[in-house]
Amino acid sequence: MQDNATEVTAAGIARLAGVGRAAVSNWRRRHADFPKPVGGTETSPSFALAEVEAWLRKQGKLAEVPLRERVWQQLAGHPEGPLTALVHTGCVLLLIHERPTVWLDASAGSDARLAAMLPGALEKVLTPRVGGVRGRGGAGVGGARAGVGAGADAGVAGAGGGVNAAYGRPAVSGAFGQAGVNGPSNQPAVNTGSASPGVNSGPETSGVNSGSVASSVNSGAASPGVNSGSVAPGVNSSAAVPGVDPDPTALGVNPAPTVPAVNSSPTASTVNTPPTVHNDPAVHNPASVGGESAAHNASTVHNRPTVHSTSPGTPATAITAGSPPTPALTPPTGPQLLPSAPLLRGAAELAAEIGARQTFEFLLGRHLDANPRQYTLTPAELAGLMADLAGPARTVLDPACGTGALLRAVDPRPGQELYAQDNAPELAALSALRLALHSRATVRAAVGDTLRADAHPGLLADAVLCHPPFNERNWGHDELAYDPRWEYGFPARTESELAWVQHALARLTDGGTAVLLMPPAAASRRSGRRIRADLLRRGALRAVVALPVGAAPPYNIPLHLWVLRRPDRTPAAPEVLLVDTGRFAGEARGGPDWEAVREAVLDAWRAFAREGRLAERPGLARSVPVIELLDDDVDLAPARHLPPAAVADGAEQLTQVRERLGETLRLTADLTPPPADPAPPARWPLTTVGELARGGALVMRTGGNGGHARVPVLTDHDVLAGTAPSGTLPESEEEAVLTEPGDVVVPVLGGGAMARVIDGATGGAALGRNLVLLRPDRTALDPWFLAGFLRGTANNRQASSYASTATRLDVRRLHLPRLPLEEQLRYGARFRALDEFERALRHTSRLGEQLVRGMYDGLTDGTVAPD
Repeated sequence: MQDNATEVTAAGIARLAGVGRAAVSNWRRRHADFPKPVGGTETSPSFALAEVEAWLRKQGKLAEVPLRERVWQQLAGHPEGPLTALVHTGCVLLLIHERPTVWLDASAGSDARLAAMLPGALEKVLTPRVGGVRGRGGAGVGGARAGVGAGADAGVAGAGGGVNAAYGRPAVSGAFGQAGVNGPSNQPAVNTGSASPGVNSGPETSGVNSGSVASSVNSGAASPGVNSGSVAPGVNSSAAVPGVDPDPTALGVNPAPTVPAVNSSPTASTVNTPPTVHNDPAVHNPASVGGESAAHNASTVHNRPTVHSTSPGTPATAITAGSPPTPALTPPTGPQLLPSAPLLRGAAELAAEIGARQTFEFLLGRHLDANPRQYTLTPAELAGLMADLAGPARTVLDPACGTGALLRAVDPRPGQELYAQDNAPELAALSALRLALHSRATVRAAVGDTLRADAHPGLLADAVLCHPPFNERNWGHDELAYDPRWEYGFPARTESELAWVQHALARLTDGGTAVLLMPPAAASRRSGRRIRADLLRRGALRAVVALPVGAAPPYNIPLHLWVLRRPDRTPAAPEVLLVDTGRFAGEARGGPDWEAVREAVLDAWRAFAREGRLAERPGLARSVPVIELLDDDVDLAPARHLPPAAVADGAEQLTQVRERLGETLRLTADLTPPPADPAPPARWPLTTVGELARGGALVMRTGGNGGHARVPVLTDHDVLAGTAPSGTLPESEEEAVLTEPGDVVVPVLGGGAMARVIDGATGGAALGRNLVLLRPDRTALDPWFLAGFLRGTANNRQASSYASTATRLDVRRLHLPRLPLEEQLRYGARFRALDEFERALRHTSRLGEQLVRGMYDGLTDGTVAPD
């Protein structure tokens, strides 16, 4: 069913018809029956997709809109915006992936019936797969009975589900077999009993972890109990007793009438106000009740000071001072889903062809590609490297999840739990859906400012992966001064990255690993030297890896990876691994040599992790004793501590470069074109590329927005520089356009006159963005003749359109003379000779630069004599 309300821009029309935007503008001027704008602005109008499709088909410019393109245009033109459309589509794709028969039943009727049936069906799928986070009223993702921080069906102190039950910790202080605080509902209680002595209680009260007659903690004789049994109005009590975050009249824990409530309605009593139960020093310390070891040991949630605690007398500036975290996903309602019904049906049709997971990846990839400035993405290769450095893990956290690339790269394990949080609601929702579609792991995603309002305050993860925002000044410096996460020092206002580092360490279990992507300035800024020094002294910082330029945005800066571990013990003579992979930077915009980067980093890290030290690898890696780094600057930049690459035989290598340069210069001289003979201006009959394409003399294809990850991609920069394919495309099941020998590839941006004939070495590569491929019929058109005439400066000028920031080439408007094939071959041979000469010049330039650079380096490091 076509959605008449779906709108499409001129750029979308161009993609539908496989033409440039200039062609769409010409159609609007030439054809009076071209569809009228229905929205947008005067400079960027939008049109009804159904009308555009009908007009294109009527004009013979479109046989049928491909299903992928139709679904994408429906999503991009959704009346509530593409992000809302993506979330609705992702929810339905997860339903199709998990319960396809439910979708078939719901979609059998009208759109109204579909919208009415979907919310209930989605709730049954989203709740167990995406879970819940601690939220107001204890409701999880669309589940009325989801407990505070609990899983899919945990109740709030009534069905046996405890606080933070989702984390799977042993139950503490449960009565009558119920799960206590920080414990799941199906695990036994710890430290139960009816006669336990009181902790910080009055003379008539029983203590913490008490049984059925327990009274309160930190309260008088008549105060409600904490973790008490069935007759006390406590937390985690029987089904008839008010729980945590109850209705507005429920009794609180440690009530303080003058202090605002936490996680309660405006009139509820306060929970855990100073002095608190989980304070520092903690109530549950090794000298525990009854002389036995505390229940809160290294394996429990609150074995360290938590974010929810404040010291007596200090301002209540902890994370819980704000509003509670919001779950990333709630099932959309029927009225919300009704406008999306045509899109959902189209997405289901596409999922039947390529799969639900691949459909969501395709649509998400297209949206990210269409809005490159709105998102800071982590490349898949970098995400994979970070996940490998962290190692296998059952519980993984990404506190700044973005689109979920890092958690998606984690190797799946049985019983795995993935925790995510992002300040942008749409990104948190998309991450949750992406991860739920990608693996069988339980996904717990939340919305909120992680540093100010951590959604997982009691979590101790096996691994933390994070690509934090860089250079943030407003990260919470003023209100988080007393936060217990700053174990290694209070970060300066300009050191937001070090706040993220310490947050990651605070969320690790002992011995757990965190890998963070960091700006290089964080390794050397003077404002952070004290924190860096403490990280080194206590053995928390294990490695710093300098990545090549172009590894991740911003692409002009060589970013760093910091590998950290939560110290379970301080090493006697700690060392830090420093790795510099700058040598693997790519020459083009396609990025570095990821295979070489991955091999070098992982080999050095694994050897260092086994032995605690690493033998020196000149120019690449070494382990440095911490004492060597603890100077006034505490500079951790690897390049400043690594010896230069081995320069043995440096003079001999320069001699070889010089010999190759001489050979190339001689070849260049031989290839120099002969003197040009003057000739009168030719008066050929002309045609255009568009006419040749309509006549069948050539096939015209445009570069794709996705494809198989392992296919090398020819980028526009490769065409301009004459280099090998160096790019990558977003991973999706979209069929990439593959080049063949004899194809002619033309860049459409930049304003330069360039065309490249694909040879045997380049054939088979995928066509990248901003490229147009022309595949001529060899019986009618010679490729070299075609490429040569397309490079004419005047030809490109008349076929170009100019915007305020870029020049775009409409390839269909490029002119070509009508010549017989024999005459084409004569011109083609000359154009081919010019191409060989141009390649020789480029090779000469590269060898000359290599020789000059090597001579400078050899003279300055003493490996080359000055005479």
